[in-house]
Amino acid sequence: MARILVVDDEIGIRELLSEILYDEGHTVQLAENAAQAREARLRGRPDLVLLDIWMPDTDGVSLLKEWASQGLLDMPVVMMSGHATVDTAVEATRIGAVDFLEKPITMQRLLKTVASGLERTVAPKALAAAARPVVQGGDRRPEATTMVPGMAPAMAVPEVEQDESQLGSISLDLPLREARDEFERIYFEYHLRRENHSMTRVSERTGLERTHLYRKLKQLGIDSSRKRNQS
Repeated sequence: MARILVVDDEIGIRELLSEILYDEGHTVQLAENAAQAREARLRGRPDLVLLDIWMPDTDGVSLLKEWASQGLLDMPVVMMSGHATVDTAVEATRIGAVDFLEKPITMQRLLKTVASGLERTVAPKALAAAARPVVQGGDRRPEATTMVPGMAPAMAVPEVEQDESQLGSISLDLPLREARDEFERIYFEYHLRRENHSMTRVSERTGLERTHLYRKLKQLGIDSSRKRNQS
């Protein structure tokens, strides 16, 4: 499950891409212009960025150059456009983009490109893990999990440890998708209880827009409206 930033000034494109990526289990952040994209990047490093080239305030190539000059281009970036020329695509690749998606974007092409882009981060993570000192005695302290780039504050280890007994109930023999769904169910129910079923606060805490939060709760079978009425 990756953290993906989608930057596009067209609301229809943002909603379409976010729905597809959410259904694949990814966490999605949305930005409708370069200013919002800058803020999102400074809040935390995404695992991948889908960046539109033509935007009203600052075009995607200029934003790509800006991130590169500031040392912030340490994540794979996939450029998107329905009107870009070959020269524009070549320039973006030269600056540091890993791929290019031409609009209209098909689901198959999107998922293939996202999967390929995310693989670009596998080698550095593997090398970092190999270089990390081995802890003797089977000590499994949470330092290794807290170093994942772009991890949202809501996923900080101290909060998860409070529900350690629940997390321990997830069978590791389950298929990955089922285990992930079970974890997400525990995760969202925990935050609903913690925030007294306030969808606004849960949205802020988990980093999901309210629309996607409602969709995720419905997908997991969590009846948030009923729970709020009981509180």
